[in-house]
Amino acid sequence: MAAGTAVLGASVFLWANQVELRAFRLKKVEVPLLPTGSGFGTEREPFRILHVSDFHMLPRHKLKQKWVASLDALNPDLVVNTGDNLSSMDAVPSVLSALGPLLNRPGVFVFGTNDYFAPKPVNPFKYLTGKKRKPSEVELPWQDMRAAFIERGWQDATHQRLEFMAGGVKLAVTGVDDPHHNLDDYAQVAGFPNPDADLAVGLSHSPEPHVLDQFAADGYDLVMSGHTHGGQVCLPGERPIVTNCGIDRSRASGLARWTERTWMHVSNGLGTSPYAPVRLFCRPSATLIEVVSK
Repeated sequence: MAAGTAVLGASVFLWANQVELRAFRLKKVEVPLLPTGSGFGTEREPFRILHVSDFHMLPRHKLKQKWVASLDALNPDLVVNTGDNLSSMDAVPSVLSALGPLLNRPGVFVFGTNDYFAPKPVNPFKYLTGKKRKPSEVELPWQDMRAAFIERGWQDATHQRLEFMAGGVKLAVTGVDDPHHNLDDYAQVAGFPNPDADLAVGLSHSPEPHVLDQFAADGYDLVMSGHTHGGQVCLPGERPIVTNCGIDRSRASGLARWTERTWMHVSNGLGTSPYAPVRLFCRPSATLIEVVSK
């Protein structure tokens, strides 16, 4: 009995580590948010947002880098990166290699705690308890990555209210720093988005309810986050056991309503901590969000 259990456990780990962790997939969702009229009729092409998050990149992740770079073929109108790009001091060139041609497109980003601080070994069972884990004190070169993003034309939305055109759409984009570790300060950016904007988007690495509530109260159309890994270790059917944040399990990944007006999209991400390199019933992904007329 014990031997059989050990064999089953080893088989599950090998599947989660060697197969599912590398089985990247593209999700596609559609959300009706653009105003009708003024060029946004039913015949208009959707406004396409590519949402990437949680690379947790290491230089050896060559397959991941190649797969992410291939997403440029989708011709997105906007790229949104919701953080946790790094897993080591030497990973910035690998992140830039992965994003490659996507950095030539309009893009916005916010960072997560694992952009600022290196991962550290933890008891994996603590993840299943849902308890918040304290980050390490080893700083990562996030400033270099931020400078490279900005040099290529992407905009840092962290505690900023941005307004710009992309794909013929007037955008209002606002972001906060990672609320999972209390780095957010919504008061810096509070207020209604520009009413002339066709689409108002809020960004937050972690989909914490208090931040979602604030974006919704100010009238944002769509809030985008990562962080949850979709549960990472799930029950069959991508049913998460925990979310690693304050959001409910039913909305741990994918597109859902937060309020009657505000939609949310949570990416289940493309990586994991190097100290927990498994995914089960939760393949890593990026999402193409097609925004269409109301």
